[in-house]
Amino acid sequence: MDIFIVILHLAMVVLLLLVMGVRPTRTRMSWYELTRRAREDDTEAQATLRREQLLSDVYSLQRVVTALLLVVISLLGVLAYDWLIGVMISLLIALEAGVLAHTKLLQGQSMKLYEKIEPRVLGFINRFPTFFKLIRSVSPTIEDTTLSSKDELRHLVSESGTLLTDDERQAILSILSFGGRIVKDVMTPRAAIETVKKSEILGPVVMNDLHKKGHSRFPVIDSDLDHIIGILYVQDLLTIEGGKRYTRTVEKAMDKKVFFIKESQTLNQALAAFLNTKHHLFVVVNEYRETVGLLSLEDVVEALIGREVIDEFDVHDDLRAVAERKSEGNNSPKGRVDV
Repeated sequence: MDIFIVILHLAMVVLLLLVMGVRPTRTRMSWYELTRRAREDDTEAQATLRREQLLSDVYSLQRVVTALLLVVISLLGVLAYDWLIGVMISLLIALEAGVLAHTKLLQGQSMKLYEKIEPRVLGFINRFPTFFKLIRSVSPTIEDTTLSSKDELRHLVSESGTLLTDDERQAILSILSFGGRIVKDVMTPRAAIETVKKSEILGPVVMNDLHKKGHSRFPVIDSDLDHIIGILYVQDLLTIEGGKRYTRTVEKAMDKKVFFIKESQTLNQALAAFLNTKHHLFVVVNEYRETVGLLSLEDVVEALIGREVIDEFDVHDDLRAVAERKSEGNNSPKGRVDV
């Protein structure tokens, strides 16, 4: 038995264990998110992206070196011992090396060594791109299942193809964008608000006019739209006896509870407010407490599910379109100048 070959054989086994124990640390950020940040000139993300692009080649190199070492170890085993014993030892090493290499002690040593030489390894890969293109097919597949941002999930949903129906895709995208939207985005604008004065009598003419407008509730004003004092619910009027209804003023029939919400508040806050107050309609005001719109529970639900909810009283599908039509000619004197 040649002692030099035995020592060399043992050295190759140790080297095999060190090579097999290498598991380069990958970023926890998904590939999509990493690429997105790199495009936004995030230097740290760009450096991480370059490293991640080379790690698959590191695994390829590891597998090739492991295969070569196993061949060398088998040959040295046959030379150092009887051929039958050498074959059995080589087979045992091939079967158990992976288990031994991934023990905490050996893998820790492997990673310490790898971290010191990683820049050189990555540099070597950069210098021989053709060689690594040839051996890349032996690299293990790295599954990327981590989601790092809502933006990435939106991208995956948008690219889901036939996996999701159009309605399902729209619902998911609406939920994802819900938290970032504000009241101003979905409210009924001021120009589309239909009001009723507190002094009007709920006679046939007024009742007919309310029904023609096609809404289930109306803000009740004192003098103008910036002085809302109540909400009139058409459904409530149906329970009032005809004779009493026709002699009653709007002020007496209205709900005096009026809830105000700022146009800059989020839809999350608005939904919480609807649930807390158990109310269905808020008056939207700006920083000067001027009325700028109305927000209904239906508006918020539509934004949440991505689908329109049509009230049985509502005849207008798009109140913003109504507002645009009604606003034609507003503040448009001859010779006006917009700045």
